[in-house]
Amino acid sequence: MRLHRLIAVIRKETIQIRRDLASLLITVTMPLLFMLAFGYGVRFDVKHIPVYVYDRAGNQQSQDFLKHFQASEYFRIVKAVDNYPALIQALDSGACRLAIVIPIDFSEQLGAGGPVAVQALVDATDNNTANISLSYSEAVVQSYNQRLRLDWSQRHGLSTVQSPLSVDIRTWFNENLESTANIVPGVIAIIMAVIGSFLTSLTVAREWERGTMEQLVSTPITPLELMIGKLVPYFVIGLVDTVLCAAVAIRWFEVPFRGQWTVLFLSCTLFLIVVLSLGYVISVVAKSQLAASQAALIATFLPAFLLSGFLYPVDQMPAATQIITYFVPARYFMTILRDVFLKGTSLPFLMDDLLALALFATILTILATRVFHKKLT
Repeated sequence: MRLHRLIAVIRKETIQIRRDLASLLITVTMPLLFMLAFGYGVRFDVKHIPVYVYDRAGNQQSQDFLKHFQASEYFRIVKAVDNYPALIQALDSGACRLAIVIPIDFSEQLGAGGPVAVQALVDATDNNTANISLSYSEAVVQSYNQRLRLDWSQRHGLSTVQSPLSVDIRTWFNENLESTANIVPGVIAIIMAVIGSFLTSLTVAREWERGTMEQLVSTPITPLELMIGKLVPYFVIGLVDTVLCAAVAIRWFEVPFRGQWTVLFLSCTLFLIVVLSLGYVISVVAKSQLAASQAALIATFLPAFLLSGFLYPVDQMPAATQIITYFVPARYFMTILRDVFLKGTSLPFLMDDLLALALFATILTILATRVFHKKLT
C-alpha cells in the first residue's frame, strides 16, 4: 500500500463530498432531526391518563376517593358523567383511557366494613398504556385502603399495626425514570448506522454511474487503497456527527454522561468501521446509487431500530428473535452507549460487547477488501 496513492483517493473523495451539497446537508441535518424527532417524539412515560368518572354515590366519601386519582400525576379526571352510556361512548371515541364507576352504596358498604367493588374500565387497544393504567389504579386504591385502615384504627382507639415488610426503593442510573435518558443515547447508534452506511453506499456506485470507474481501474491503485481512501472522509464525518449528537444529548436533553470519553470513542470507532464497510460492500455490489441507498437503509435502519433493544428489551423478545439479534452489530453498540452514558461503565466491563463489534469490523473489512475487483465486468 502506497501512502501517496491513498492520500490521492482521500483527497478525491473529500472534494467529491464538498461538491455534493446534498450529502453535506444530510450529514448535518439528519443527526439533528433524528435527535429531535426521537428525543421528543418517542416517550414511554405514561402520565396524565384521561379519566371519566361515573359517581353513582355522589357523596363526600366517594369524592374523597376520587381525589386520590386527582392528586396523582398519572391521572387526569377529564369529566364526570351521570349515566353509563356516556361512559361507554367516551371509551369508544377515545376521549378517555380509563373510566371509573363508583357504586351507589359506596359509603354504606364502607361503613359496614365489607368489601366495596369499584369498577374500572380500561381501553386496552394500547396494551402498554392499559397495563400501566391498571398498575397505577391499583396503587391509588391501595393508598386509599391504607388511609381507611388508619382512620378506622384511630376511631376505635387501636394502635396502628405496621406491615412486617416494607420495601425501600431506590432507582439507580435513571433516578427520575425518564424515558428520554434511555431513548436519546440509543438514537446515536441509529444515526451512525444510517448515515455511515447510507453515504458510503453511494461511493463506488457513483463511480459506475458517472463513468469514472474506467479511470480508477486503469490506475495502479489497489482495492485496499481504494476502500480506505474512500472511507476515511466518511469516518471523520461519522466522528463529527457523534460529537454533535453527544453534545445535543448532554446539553439539550440533559442526559447524564457518567462514563469516559475514550470508551465512547473507541466503541464509536469500531461501530463506524462496521457500518462503513457494510455500506462500501453494498455500493460495490449494487452499482446503482438508488439500489445501494435503499439496500443500505434496509440493512442498517430496520435492524438498528427493531432488533437492537432500542425500543424493545432484547430479553423480552421471542427466543428465535433473540438469536437473530446476536448478528445485529447495533445491539452491542446500543448496550455500550447506554452503559457509558447512564452507568459510567468502565472498559473492562464492556469487553464482551467491544469484542463483538471488533469481530464484526474485522469480518466486514476483509469482505470489503475482497468484494472489489479491478475489472469493468
